[in-house]
Amino acid sequence: MMKSVPLLLAAAALAAAQPKIGHIEVFGNRRLSAERIVRALDVAPGKALPRSRGEAEETLLELNQVARAHVEAFCCDEGETVLYIGVQERGQPGLDLRLPPSGEVLLPAEIVTVYEDFTQALGRASGDDLTEDLSAGHSLMRGVTLRAMQERFVGLAELHAGLLREVLKQSGDEDHRAIAAYVLGYVPDKAAIAEDLQQALRDPAQGVRTNAARALKALAVRAAQPDSGITIRTTWFVEMLNAPALSDRLEGARALLTLFDTLSSQTLAHLRERAAPALMEMARFRHLPHALPAFLLLGKAAGLPDGEVEAAWLAGEREKLLATAAKALRKR
Repeated sequence: MMKSVPLLLAAAALAAAQPKIGHIEVFGNRRLSAERIVRALDVAPGKALPRSRGEAEETLLELNQVARAHVEAFCCDEGETVLYIGVQERGQPGLDLRLPPSGEVLLPAEIVTVYEDFTQALGRASGDDLTEDLSAGHSLMRGVTLRAMQERFVGLAELHAGLLREVLKQSGDEDHRAIAAYVLGYVPDKAAIAEDLQQALRDPAQGVRTNAARALKALAVRAAQPDSGITIRTTWFVEMLNAPALSDRLEGARALLTLFDTLSSQTLAHLRERAAPALMEMARFRHLPHALPAFLLLGKAAGLPDGEVEAAWLAGEREKLLATAAKALRKR
């Protein structure tokens, strides 16, 4: 799990003195040029970040071809802030979101408190402490403090399984839905919650989708074991690769990497047809941790040997490998 992207994925508040942009990544544009998108926002390396993400996204939505937009600052790539500008153009593949629920049901304070303590501890952790064991079908981190909190989720999830499912589907509070998506993954009966988490991939709140994707990635590890009884549909993970939000794309790529050996021929064809351009642009991201999942997934989708893909990455020969992958995909 990336420490720099918190579980709730709330937008980081900008400081009074606006950070400067190190470099800009534009993705999802098929007809609009990156130059036009950047010009509309009046951003450039060396300039301050947009003061309001909402206003920046509204500006992009005023462009004729843009159906959805997402602007996100990431810190840091070699000390520089990256401005990610994602769009979904009209008529292009994308992730269809459900309408926001409006129910009043909320989680008990105990679950919220443990989750908030966990995210704070996660923010302080580093290195090997963040290494995850997913073999049980949920995340257990190596760090003693983090693992102890995650083990508390197991008991809380078993005790409140029905309420967690209800909050995830019906609560009008997106923070509580996001917490429910994460904690629900710790329910002992994994087969019973797979569909709930899959539906949550279409939640209108980004944090809910991210936590659901992470929980499903762990479920996928358990699903690969004999007689698990867990069924995970991969359609929405493929659609996430075309989303305008960076986190949707990253979680979709990571989940598909985990599931790749179990994908049907139909799913592979769907992946190649719907998401090859998205994977190509992600694989070119300058920030390497954000580029790697798409780069590896693209190599697999093109049928290239893992060793060849990994060697190209380590040698810094991304463009050469991407050209090979594009050629292989055209043949398929």
